[in-house]
Amino acid sequence: MQQIKFHLGNLNPLLEKGIQKFNEEKIAERIWQKDHTVWNENPTEISNRLGWLDCSRDTAESFDEVQSFVNEIKNEGFENVLLMGMGGSSLAPEVFSKTFGTEAGYLNLFVIDSTHPAAVLKYEKELDFNKTLFIVSTKSGGTVETISFMKYFFTKAASRLGKENASKHFAAITDPGSGLEEMAKELNFRKIFINDPNIGGRYSALSLFGIVPAALIGVDLNKLFEETKKAEEESKLNAIYNHANFVSQIGILIAELSKIGKDKLTFVFSNEISSFGSWVEQLIAESTGKLGKGILPVDGANLTDIDKFDDDRVFVITHLVDDGSFKNRIDELTSAGFLVIEILLDSIYDYGAQFFTWEFATAVSGWALNIQPFDQPDVESAKISARKVVKEFNEKGELPKLEINLEEENIELTGSFNSESIKEVFQEFFSRLSKENPKGYIALQAYTDPYGVMNEKLFELAEQLEKKFSCAVTIGFGPRFLHSTGQLHKGDSGNGLFIQFLDNQNENADIPDNAGDEKSSISFGVLVKAQALGDREALLNAGRNVLTFQLSTDTEEAMNYLLSQL
Repeated sequence: MQQIKFHLGNLNPLLEKGIQKFNEEKIAERIWQKDHTVWNENPTEISNRLGWLDCSRDTAESFDEVQSFVNEIKNEGFENVLLMGMGGSSLAPEVFSKTFGTEAGYLNLFVIDSTHPAAVLKYEKELDFNKTLFIVSTKSGGTVETISFMKYFFTKAASRLGKENASKHFAAITDPGSGLEEMAKELNFRKIFINDPNIGGRYSALSLFGIVPAALIGVDLNKLFEETKKAEEESKLNAIYNHANFVSQIGILIAELSKIGKDKLTFVFSNEISSFGSWVEQLIAESTGKLGKGILPVDGANLTDIDKFDDDRVFVITHLVDDGSFKNRIDELTSAGFLVIEILLDSIYDYGAQFFTWEFATAVSGWALNIQPFDQPDVESAKISARKVVKEFNEKGELPKLEINLEEENIELTGSFNSESIKEVFQEFFSRLSKENPKGYIALQAYTDPYGVMNEKLFELAEQLEKKFSCAVTIGFGPRFLHSTGQLHKGDSGNGLFIQFLDNQNENADIPDNAGDEKSSISFGVLVKAQALGDREALLNAGRNVLTFQLSTDTEEAMNYLLSQL
C-alpha cells in the first residue's frame, strides 16, 4: 500500500487553506458524481472524459476476455509483442514493461513511439516476425504515427509470412467506430479490443490500453487493481491535512504552489520504478499547460548537487519502502528550504494506486487552477503545421528548407539571433531566460534516433545547463513529446526556451500508402522531419524562442562540439 508524506516547512497553511476550499465546495463528492461544473460550465470534453473514474469496475469486467487472449497467444508460441502507439497509448505499457519485466512463460514487450527511421528499422531487424504479436493502439484510430507503424509492419509481415498469416499476428486497441477498428476488420486482425470512449488518452493507464499489454507480460491484474481500489476509496473522503485523502491533497498542493512560482515539479524515483516519470510527465503537462498556466513536470534529477536548484522547484520523491537511500537526500532538500512530497510504495504493484492517484490529483489541480484538465487545445497546432509540410513534400517532392543562419563545424543553426558563433549564440539565447515568476526553463527536443548516443549526450547537456543557469531542463524525443509536454510548451506562460536537434539520417524506411501494399508516397525520414518543422512553426506562432540545430555530421561528434561551446 502506498504512503504519502508532505515535507512543507512553513508552507503548511497554503495547503490547509486549499483543503478548506476543496471541502467547502465538495469537490471530491462532485468529481465522483461526474459534475462537469467542477471545472467548467461547458461540459464539452469533460462529461465524456470521466470514464477513468470507473476503471477498477469496468476494466475488471474485461479481465477474463484479456486473460483468454493472453493464454491463446502464449499457447501459439508467440514470444514478443511490439506495441505501436503514442502518448497515453504507449507510455503506460512502457512503464509496465520497464518495471515488471516479463514473467516466465509470458511475452517480451517492446514499445515503438518514434517515427525516426532508425527506431523503425531497429525493430524490423531485431524481431522474429514468426514469434511476434503486433498491437496497434490508438484511441482516435487515426493517430498518424501509429497508423504509419501499422502500415509498415503489416506490409513487412505480409511479405515474410503471407497476408493471411500476417493478420493472425495483429491486434488492435481503440475506441468504438474508429478508423482503426474499420481497418483492423478489413485486414482481418485476430483481435480488436474496444475501449470505453469516455476515457481520454492520458487517463487510460488502467483501461484496456494499459492492461492488455500488462497482461501479456504477466502482470497480475487483480493484484494491481486491489491497490487502485484503495486509492479510489481514499479520494472519496473529505480532505484532512496530513490525515485523510492525500490523493486530493497532492492535487491541491501542486496547484497552490504553482501559483506562487513553485511550478517545476521534479520527480525522482527508486531505480526500479524510474520509468513512471515519463507517464506522469505527460499527464501533468498536457492537463495543466494551457491558458497561460501550467505545472512543468521534470522527469528525473541528480540530487548529489542541490545547490544548482532554484527556489521554483518542488520535489516528488517516490521510492520503495526498502530503499533507504533517499532519507538523507530528503533531509538535505528540506534543510535547504525545498518542499518535498514523499511517496513510499510497498511493492511495484502499488502502481495500481499510483496511476489513479496522479489521475485524480491532476483533475483536482485543474479545479484549483481554474482550468479544464481533459482537453489539449494547443496539441493540434503542431499537427496542422506538420500536415502542411507533408503536403508541400507531396506537391514538390522535397521538404521546405530551413533558412540557415549560421554554419559551424558541419552543424547548421536556424534561429533569431545576432551572434556570429555558436558560443555567442548560446550566450545570447540563454540570456532570455526569465528570472520572474514563473521562472524560465529549457526544453531539449531531439528528433533523432532515440536508441543511439543522443540519450547520453542530452543528459550531459541538461546537467551542464542546470549547473550553469540554475534552471529546470527537460528532455524529450520527438514526436513522442508532442503527445506529452508539447501542449504545455505552447499553452503555458511562455517562459520556456526550446532547442531542437535534427540528425543526419543514415537509413530510411518508406511508409506504405496502404497496409499490405509496397507503394509509398512518404518515408519515416520525411515524416519525422515534417513533425520537427511543424512544431517549430507552432512554437514560433505561439511566441516562443526556438533554436534548431541540424547535426549534419556524426551525431556524437556534433554534440561533443556543442557541449564544448557552452
